Amino acid sequence: MDKNKRNKNIASQKGVDFATRQVGNVTKPNTIIKLDGDNVILQTKSTYRNTEIIFQLDKPFNEHTSDNRDCKTVISLEGEKLVQIQKWDGKQTTLTREIKDDKLILTLVLNDVVSVRSYERESK
Repeated sequence: MDKNKRNKNIASQKGVDFATRQVGNVTKPNTIIKLDGDNVILQTKSTYRNTEIIFQLDKPFNEHTSDNRDCKTVISLEGEKLVQIQKWDGKQTTLTREIKDDKLILTLVLNDVVSVRSYERESK
């Protein structure tokens, strides 16, 4: 199954409407991760929508996602991976971010569907 099809399947299973799924499949967001004391700031910026979550590792928080879900979320550092677990309406999504070959790899898992996105580092 190609990457775009997997992304569509995950979005569909999350209950994301058709128009938002179409935009999401062509959007190429920038991801910025920074530290501010004990807080981690995770920003996603694109031409479609910008989001920012501020959290502390291993502490649950309420998250309103860019696809309009209200989740109970917890983010942990597992070795070299940043693992985000979102729970809503009896469902669970796991997002794992890791650096491989100077790229940010984002693996999304919902039920039996796995989607992988790769992000290149911007040159300064």
